[in-house]
Amino acid sequence: MKLMVSIILGGKEMEVGELVSNGRKIYFQYHPGFIETGLQISPFKLPLSSGILSADTTVFDGLFGVFNDSLPDGWGRLLLDRALISRGIPLAKISPLDRLSFVGENGMGALVYRPAQDSGIDFKKQMELSAIARETQKILEGKSSDIIEELLQLGGSSGGARPKIFVGYHPEKDHLIFGKENLPEGYEHWLIKFPASNDPADVAQIEHAYHKMALAAGLKMSACRLFKGASGSLFFGTKRFDRNNAGRLHLHSAAGLMHDDFRLSNMDYGHLMDAAFRLENHVGAYAKVLRLAAFNVFAHNRDDHSKNFSFLMDANGKWQMAPAYDLTFSFSPHGFHSSTVAGEGQSPGNRHLMELADVFGVKNGKEIIGQVREAVGNWAFYAKECGVGKASMRAVGEALGGVE
Repeated sequence: MKLMVSIILGGKEMEVGELVSNGRKIYFQYHPGFIETGLQISPFKLPLSSGILSADTTVFDGLFGVFNDSLPDGWGRLLLDRALISRGIPLAKISPLDRLSFVGENGMGALVYRPAQDSGIDFKKQMELSAIARETQKILEGKSSDIIEELLQLGGSSGGARPKIFVGYHPEKDHLIFGKENLPEGYEHWLIKFPASNDPADVAQIEHAYHKMALAAGLKMSACRLFKGASGSLFFGTKRFDRNNAGRLHLHSAAGLMHDDFRLSNMDYGHLMDAAFRLENHVGAYAKVLRLAAFNVFAHNRDDHSKNFSFLMDANGKWQMAPAYDLTFSFSPHGFHSSTVAGEGQSPGNRHLMELADVFGVKNGKEIIGQVREAVGNWAFYAKECGVGKASMRAVGEALGGVE
């Protein structure tokens, strides 16, 4: 099987190269014209080269990490698998390149894959958030849904455990449209999340409170807000940072960049600091990562795996760390942070954060850590402001108080 890989930056599409599978191994070769641009879509693991290349890891089923970043995981993969089964297609016959062809032009970031599988879905009808939430619950419970193909089109390229959809949102009109990559004037690309089966009823309010708390801690995040469905339920939404007024931005996760298996990660925040500095070429990158590490430690976000950190590249090849995302109260399967802090994963605290700051020469490290801790100490204020229930407010507050 062959797939052509292109990238859309600054409204212009360029052919990047070709992916080829011989059934046992996947190979990639850059297009000569793309090499001449000097753009590095994956500078650590897939630097520009005229040769025929194959990945040095089996973590991504033979793909380089930059292409694996285009594939859905969690909810998106579940949707695609259910849709394939409903079409009578055995999952054992679906290769990574087949999955990329289903992503086509609808993936996160700026990479597109051709030939793409056509969904055939026409979104002339308007959809409603509470109704979508009910259908997502059916799928999570293993039941059939009448709109699985529509859900696949809306959120099939997304990652993470929670159901989500991509929408167009007009802030002034407070209006949503569905199923369109090229949006009418005034509409912005947003992502809306729905609860997973084990989430509390006020999960959206909790994440919204974390958003406000993170901003107070000095973190950069995309705009966020709560959307209300017809049933009165609230859903957390955030503006997509891989889209802007000029079009698309190239998105690369830390997992894909460093070929790290985010499910069994060996990443430390020190590795993330080093990657951020190498991409941004500025010591300010160290402070950004330290602030994010401090927030995840003090705010008890233990789902801080390597796919929850990303970098963006613009049409000029300039890299920057993406705004923080997926910041919310969370546990992990074994009670450890997914990313270690100066080697500590079970109970990182102020001492480990300061060690991280000292190793990388962050001169105002103590000040950064103090700012974050002060913001997280105001959890009850943000929780009340965002409508978090009393039980959740108390449970989260007790957990945050237990961090060193």
